Amino acid sequence: MKFIFPKNYKYRAKILGFIDYVTATIDLIIGFILIFLIRIFVKKITTQIYIFVVLFIPIVLFSVFVADGENIILYTIQIFKFMKKRGIYFYDKNK
Repeated sequence: MKFIFPKNYKYRAKILGFIDYVTATIDLIIGFILIFLIRIFVKKITTQIYIFVVLFIPIVLFSVFVADGENIILYTIQIFKFMKKRGIYFYDKNK
């Protein structure tokens, strides 16, 4: 079986087909840092779990659904560039 890919197609290996490896690694690092910080300030295990879920699930959902499978670092850089130079993107030249 032969597959034809356009030249502008970028093949990226993804975990389960929807999250980029770089994004998954960054999410894991954020998760470990979050667990470490929560363990410092909260001693009760059930409270730690609740706080972790409440803080970590939005990060994962952002990286899966909002970033649309793209690299999360490049996505956030583009968001900051847009916010910095917002007028350039909405510039419309009237003829």
